[in-house]
Amino acid sequence: MTYDFAGKIMLVTGGAGGIGSAMCRRFAAGGAVVIVVDIDEKRAKRVAADLPGSGHVGVGCDLVVRDEVRAVFDLVAHTYGRLDVLVNNVGMTSSERFDERSIESIEQEINLNLLSPLVATHIALPLLRASNDARVISTVSLGGIFPLGETPIYTASKFGLRGAMLSIALDLRDKGIRAGSVMPSAIDTRMLRQEAVDGGNSMQFQDPPQQPSDVVATVVSLLDKPRLEACTRPSEGLLVRLAMVAPNLLPRLFPPFRKRGERGMARYLEDLRRRGLARLTDGKWELVEES
Repeated sequence: MTYDFAGKIMLVTGGAGGIGSAMCRRFAAGGAVVIVVDIDEKRAKRVAADLPGSGHVGVGCDLVVRDEVRAVFDLVAHTYGRLDVLVNNVGMTSSERFDERSIESIEQEINLNLLSPLVATHIALPLLRASNDARVISTVSLGGIFPLGETPIYTASKFGLRGAMLSIALDLRDKGIRAGSVMPSAIDTRMLRQEAVDGGNSMQFQDPPQQPSDVVATVVSLLDKPRLEACTRPSEGLLVRLAMVAPNLLPRLFPPFRKRGERGMARYLEDLRRRGLARLTDGKWELVEES
């Protein structure tokens, strides 16, 4: 089965980011009408304006503000009358350790990564029911299977999102809405670059980061062949699942993997420097903002 994008109404949250904008371009290239939703309204509009085809729209929205989320779906209802595909792609992380960060920052990360996709999906249900082939796809993470010691709040949000989306998929499948999740590992985006220069979670750098196009390809595979979840690197998905068979062994497994990850992160930072995306100033890494 090959998914037919032509004429589909597709909404992507975090649509102006690296992964989100790549999704939007792929969907539009297939003939879909795309609603690009991002907290940065200017970037959302710019992404929408650059997409092939017509009818696309860029919308600014803080996804943790309920009224703004409702306004987005009211716009979709008024303009298009239905929604064929909702992609919950927004997310954030922090390099601050659990014992050092504020409670407010913990709440912010949980609200954005876990609650906002659930709220958006719930609000979108009437529009999805108006579609002949409704889909919900969420960008989760291998951090939704395997605990990341340096980023426990990210892990908590992704564990929760994965479980919720599995349950939602089972609940909605007999109601005409198919749901699935993509499970990427480290992806070369601004969020990962920021985490690297901040000295964040080294466990993500066992292998060189993948590209946004790898996530897009996995999303398209879920549209082609609906299933509950798919990993961007199936071998990694199998490895982390095997590791979680005996979680009590994790304290022994972490040290060698962390050392390998630290070497991988050092190589990634050097790669960013070669690409002009990061620099080392007075012994401290910092991002070079793209123009």
